[in-house]
Amino acid sequence: MKIKWLIRSQSIVTLASGMIYPYYLLFLKNLGNSYSKYGLAFAVFTLSSAITSQVLASRLDSRAHEILVLSSIGMMIAMVAFPWVLHFAWVIVLQLLMGICNAMQRTSERVLLADHTTKGDRGKDIGNYHFWTSIASGFAVIVGGYMIDWLTIDVLFYISAVLYGVSAWMIGRNSKTKAKSKLSIEKV
Repeated sequence: MKIKWLIRSQSIVTLASGMIYPYYLLFLKNLGNSYSKYGLAFAVFTLSSAITSQVLASRLDSRAHEILVLSSIGMMIAMVAFPWVLHFAWVIVLQLLMGICNAMQRTSERVLLADHTTKGDRGKDIGNYHFWTSIASGFAVIVGGYMIDWLTIDVLFYISAVLYGVSAWMIGRNSKTKAKSKLSIEKV
């Protein structure tokens, strides 16, 4: 299967985001904010993601690997920054960044799935992709709950940041390997 690297890297992304997302509301409440502000923050995330997906569309075919790496790096930065947030305005800024990174991740992963699977034979690979990333998501919520019981939500953000960094490294490593093999084929 040609997409094992993509399954692994995106399972790590799903693990990183799944550990944080269910407990994010608690984080906002700890800042003293209301549920309506949570709604506003989520709307900023969703709208920035939608707009970014349109801006990225023309670049995806040639830059999907790089965009996927940048999305993980951006999310890593956001996760490191969140524990330092003291005002809701910074939550909005980080939600904007996370929405942009979400669009980068979602759109580039789909292009890479199409690029690394064969037309007429994609079902099994895409099924495996969905299975493993969904398993990571379910596992993340359980792990996140136990971690918050023993640690703090801030530590959960930092662990998530490390996981995003690992994902960026894995994608970048695969991109370099792909470029080297393409170069050696062109020399022949």
